[in-house]
Amino acid sequence: MEKITQENFEAKYVDPIEQRQIDHFVCKEMGRQIHRYIKGMSGRKCIMEKFEEQLSTLSEPEKEEAIARYIDLNRKAISGLDFKLVLARAIANYCDTFEYMLEMVNNRQKMEFYLKRIKDKYIQYHEVFEQDGKFGIRDHRGDILISPQYDFLRTCYTYVDDLVTMPIIAQKDGKLGLILPDRKDTVVADFIYDDIQLRDEPPYFEAYIGRKKVLLDGKQA
Repeated sequence: MEKITQENFEAKYVDPIEQRQIDHFVCKEMGRQIHRYIKGMSGRKCIMEKFEEQLSTLSEPEKEEAIARYIDLNRKAISGLDFKLVLARAIANYCDTFEYMLEMVNNRQKMEFYLKRIKDKYIQYHEVFEQDGKFGIRDHRGDILISPQYDFLRTCYTYVDDLVTMPIIAQKDGKLGLILPDRKDTVVADFIYDDIQLRDEPPYFEAYIGRKKVLLDGKQA
């Protein structure tokens, strides 16, 4: 009999219906965690409703991707979160008997498989990197989101309930502007500002040319 390893476990030993259902219930639980985070951060019911309204329009894979993007920009949303508990709740929703649930929870290799799967789906952090004295950003796969041509980059860690892609504050030739992490270096605010600060509410950016203040919504024209 072939030895079970993490490499062959999915192909040989995981029921595709079980996997699909566990993914489904994990996604619902992760959405619930974000719901609780937004409630704790803002205390406003409308913010939670807007977030859930946006998620409701997406397919399951799109929801997983959207939640992962949200967590990337709001890493405190999962601060202290025990993924074993997330998985246990998903398994409890999937199983139709208590005995079956115990059997799954006590299957070490299955639990390790699903825990790794959860983290691969939802922990997808980007990183700033330096090349030849300039800075860029790459995603969790190593793909370039922003090319290394900037003197300074600041990722905007803020909770954005409508799941929009937040621009990056960048510096080029001594001036600040806003660019999107879209693999195209799309400029949404020209490099003409002496300072750009992040606000807690829309419009999210407060920019200055000398003493003149300008509010920027960070949206592509």
